[in-house]
Amino acid sequence: MSGKRKPEQSREGHRERLRQRFDKDGLAGFNDYEVIELLLTLARERGDVKPQGKAAIERFKSVRGVLDASRDDLETIAGIGKASSFAIKLVRALAEYYYGERLKPGASPLTNSREVVDYLRVHMGSLDRETFLVVYLDAQNRPRAVPVTLFEGTLTSSVVYPREIIRRALIHNAASMIFAHNHPSGCVEPSGHDRDITRELILAASFMDVRVLDHIIVGADSHYSFADHGLIREYSKQAADFQESRGRGGA
Repeated sequence: MSGKRKPEQSREGHRERLRQRFDKDGLAGFNDYEVIELLLTLARERGDVKPQGKAAIERFKSVRGVLDASRDDLETIAGIGKASSFAIKLVRALAEYYYGERLKPGASPLTNSREVVDYLRVHMGSLDRETFLVVYLDAQNRPRAVPVTLFEGTLTSSVVYPREIIRRALIHNAASMIFAHNHPSGCVEPSGHDRDITRELILAASFMDVRVLDHIIVGADSHYSFADHGLIREYSKQAADFQESRGRGGA
């Protein structure tokens, strides 16, 4: 009798080895295609899914690219059907839900910007239209509302209305706000318009005694923080100086 294993047995052994590696060290040491391969085993009880994992990475370039792909695009890969594309998009949605829980009303106070950035990069990083979002917080930096997408624009610009932003801050009784928008181009350096609207929003918020903590620009693989670059402090000082000058003028 031959000692060779049947192909089905070999594939099942490969699946089990992938799972044992994950149980031991998580995804450390996995190739990108092996991450997708392991994910696809959840949707396909049997069979070799390594070719689909490799094809998905070749087509979409990275694990993030695979997770961000539409179901229609995923299903153009031979061997990835509705069950597999569903599993991939479910994992993508769970990642967003996981990070989004930190920004739900009633969550504990935010202690650092990383908690916001993690959510924003999952939520906005793959969008192909420029979108402007606001996080409203109370005086202890606890979320007052689920992050609100207020404006959507084209690939290069969005129309932002300070009156609507401030109106919602009053509705939510917010003490502070964090702004965010994405750059579909991937370049997160702020434009002149980004700087102008941030300055304008900080000034408008100062009239209602609402603080602006940050404005974050999100790209697919990076982000830019106005606070980290000192611009929020600079614009807030300009707003305070303007308010003071108005007070002196009215005295």
